[in-house]
Amino acid sequence: MTTTTRSIRLALALFTCAAPLTAQVPDRSGPPELGPPPTLSLPPIQEHRLSNGLRVMLMEKHQVPVVQVNVLVRTGSAYDPEGKEGLASMTADMMDEGAGTRNALELADAIDFLGARIGVRAGMHTTSATMYTPVSKLDDALPLLTDILLRPTFPEDELERKRISQLTQLLQAHDEPRAIASVLFVKALYGEDHPYGRTTDEQSIRSIGMADLRSFHDTYFKANNAVIIVVGDVTPSDFLPKLERAFGSWSTGHVPSPSWPQAQQVRRTQVLLVDKPGAPQSEIRIGRIGAARLTEDYFSLDVMNTILGGSFTSRLNQNLREDKGYTYGAGSSFTFWAFPGPFLASSAVQSNATAASLEEFFKEFRRIREPVPADELSRGKNYEALSFPGNFESASGIAGNLEDIAIYDLPRDYFNQYVERILAVTQRDVRDVARKYIVPDQMLVVVVGDRATIEQDIRALNLGPVRTMSIEDVLGPKPDLGGM
Repeated sequence: MTTTTRSIRLALALFTCAAPLTAQVPDRSGPPELGPPPTLSLPPIQEHRLSNGLRVMLMEKHQVPVVQVNVLVRTGSAYDPEGKEGLASMTADMMDEGAGTRNALELADAIDFLGARIGVRAGMHTTSATMYTPVSKLDDALPLLTDILLRPTFPEDELERKRISQLTQLLQAHDEPRAIASVLFVKALYGEDHPYGRTTDEQSIRSIGMADLRSFHDTYFKANNAVIIVVGDVTPSDFLPKLERAFGSWSTGHVPSPSWPQAQQVRRTQVLLVDKPGAPQSEIRIGRIGAARLTEDYFSLDVMNTILGGSFTSRLNQNLREDKGYTYGAGSSFTFWAFPGPFLASSAVQSNATAASLEEFFKEFRRIREPVPADELSRGKNYEALSFPGNFESASGIAGNLEDIAIYDLPRDYFNQYVERILAVTQRDVRDVARKYIVPDQMLVVVVGDRATIEQDIRALNLGPVRTMSIEDVLGPKPDLGGM
């Protein structure tokens, strides 16, 4: 044995003997303590105006050579004319199917060649034309966005293709309990006179023509009805002249302000049961009208819903999934729009557990109205506080969040203060908003499932009046695609 080998073995032996003396035994008696929630400190939002008055919100982020541009127009599905439901969405879908001098394929090729992403999407109150591009390709990508936003051609052959696609989706929805339940819930909650309760059907899809698309675009797509949000590796001195060349000639003009009826709150719990013969599961939707985006209860509602049904460890999911095994998942949410959006609790459960699941839902509705234990409140607040900064990891994520500031005129440091305001929510705050917004005897209940299996047990719960419906009552007759 060589001297070197002996030395190595001696060193290993000494290390082995010494290890037990210095090693630390991990403490597995409980989970490790959480550190303090990370702070979020976004760069300042810079406000500018183009020569035509078009508002620009710009945030510099120079870590990565990319830029996100969101052009936000104040119009969306809530602005659909009566009988033309789906017009805003169809207009948005058609805007990148041909624009400027390019047809749909040429436009798609030009965008892909640059490694950029450009799209248009209609929401309830806004339509967003978004662009994500490397800064090195910005000068070539920006004219494509401008063409899509200002100069869509709305080719008739593409409209027919979109129409067939939407009618096919409507036909498929007749066999999808999830779609049936979702449509019925908003129609019954808001009524078809309110924009939040209107949904597309075969008649409205077939009624939308080229003139409707052009009229909707001409009416709402004006510079004084829009805002540009920019996040990325740019500076005002370099980028604003580019925006001026691209959008400085965008015309302004009168934009109509629609008036909508006030939605009527649910006054007593009622059950709408849609028969889907042979369905192995039941789709459940339970809720009522919630709160608007600018409610003073926003942060308290956020924490309360996290505890009730807004996370995997929420009460609803732990009850129906982990404890009872009725479902793969159950949860709840508040949708915040310009006017009060819905509070919704939902799940897809085994048919033979439908009534039992409804019983557990209402049990949790009643329980959340009682004071929440301090440790559960802390977990709920930490969940929101620790996860919130992750929404701002990318330029597109930041720009998407800044849309709320633009739409609702929130304070410019709103997101920098967000975690602090979440952590300030108290037990009393959670109890108060739960009692205000979660009212068990004033809930709309929608169930789509096998009526023969579930109806008797649902009626036995005595939640309220039960009305039975067919799929055609909800979605109308199946579309006839034979003549398309």
